[in-house]
Amino acid sequence: MRQHILPSLKLTAVCIVVFCGVYTLLIWLIAQAAPAHGAGETLSVNGKTVGFALEGQSFTQDRFFWGRPSAAGYNAAGSAGSNKGPSNPDYLKDVQSRIDSFLVHNPGVKKEDIPSELVTYSGGGLDPDISPEGARVQVKRIAAVRGLKEESLNELIKKLTDAPLAGLFGPSKVNVLKLNIALDNLH
Repeated sequence: MRQHILPSLKLTAVCIVVFCGVYTLLIWLIAQAAPAHGAGETLSVNGKTVGFALEGQSFTQDRFFWGRPSAAGYNAAGSAGSNKGPSNPDYLKDVQSRIDSFLVHNPGVKKEDIPSELVTYSGGGLDPDISPEGARVQVKRIAAVRGLKEESLNELIKKLTDAPLAGLFGPSKVNVLKLNIALDNLH
């Protein structure tokens, strides 16, 4: 038995040092090389912080681009998905309700033209991004409410679209908060 306990204690000590000390230090050093030194990117308007670039926010007024719905009510302390499967009747009712609401606020848009991220929750419930298609489908509504040209809104979307990482990994995306801040600056 003694021949098993001593190696186990040594392995435990090595794992504690490596995973609690060395790994943590390595991740902290990598974060220091990132913008804002790993503290996240805060967005400000007129010197006042309005949000974080990596956290979704609720925009429901017709004059703004809408983001992805949140199962957590946009509360970062309780981020979570809905845990309802795609065949769950409650889930389907919620999605249909969001589709109906979107169609009311965006006349002329067909149900099949609504990108799924505008009516379904993300896994973490705080997704700050939508697809460029998700932004473009809202252009007509926002242009009408704000009295802007659709071309200028499409250019804004194009300018703020982030390409996939290294051109290969992930989809193109638009940060909704950055887009709405830029939209307010158009006036």
